[in-house]
This record gives sequence, C-alpha cells and structure tokens, in this order.
Amino acid sequence: MGKTSSQKTNAARLLDRAGIAYELVPYTVDETNLAADHVAAELDEPIEQVFKTLVLHGDRSGHFVCIVAGNREVDLKKAAKASGNKKADLIPMKELLPLTGYIRGGCTALGMKKKFPTFISEEALGFDFIYVSAGQRGLQLKVDPADWVKATDAVAADISTNPEDA
Repeated sequence: MGKTSSQKTNAARLLDRAGIAYELVPYTVDETNLAADHVAAELDEPIEQVFKTLVLHGDRSGHFVCIVAGNREVDLKKAAKASGNKKADLIPMKELLPLTGYIRGGCTALGMKKKFPTFISEEALGFDFIYVSAGQRGLQLKVDPADWVKATDAVAADISTNPEDA
C-alpha cells in the first residue's frame, strides 16, 4: 500500500511520521447517510472491513474510543468491561467535535484533541487491511490493522456485537 499526497489529513501525517504504510481512499459523501454501509458501498469493499470509530464515556475511566466493524455495533457491556468500567455509554453527538476535533462521519482514533484509551474489535486483526476514517468525511485510510493498532495504541478486545443477534 502506497501513500497518496493529495488531501493529507492530520491522521495521515501522523502515520507518515510513524513510518506506517497506508492508502488514502476518497469516496462520495452522502450527508443524509453517513453510515458505514454507505461508505463500504462507495468503496466497493465488504462492510466487515470498513470500521467505524465511536467515542464512549465510562463511569470510572472517563472517555475512551471503540473501533468496530461497520456491520457490527459496540456492545456497551463488553466495552465497559474491556475499558475497566462498570458501565459505559456513547457520548451525545453534540460533544463529539468539541471533545475530539472530529465530526460525525469523519471521526478517527488518530489525532484527536486528546489521546484517549482505544479499543478495537479483535476481528479486525483477521484482515490484511481495514478501512478507517482518515479524519474527514469522504476520505478513508486503507491500513494494515496491526499497524493501526500500533499507531493508535489500541487494545484488541471483544467489544462488538452483531445487531441481528439482539
């Protein structure tokens, strides 16, 4: 995977600095549909390899980040346990930009205003590459999941669930 120099985001520059290979992959944004399935369809990639970044607040640790596959949901109980909390909830959308510096549909675990504990669904490590937001709508990073774990200091954990199992 090479790098493209167009549209460098803060996350891409941080990967450059760390010497981590990636590819910036643009896609067409639909402001009415920021869901991962739309991104996967635009990329013509399996939804299982397109990961979304969610910010949660735990009752003990405060804020933390979860990265889960686009076809899955963060399991609040599992995420709380993995992060050392008794309970955790997704933050309200209005808190996302002031807390992280990113907007919905463009949030990524790398380059947030503050570094938060980060957890990634363990199934990510089974792929040769995954897609994560590059830090803006319309741009994804194609990256080796092990490199993404290294770049974000993420811990691989069982933090997601299949919404169809609920």
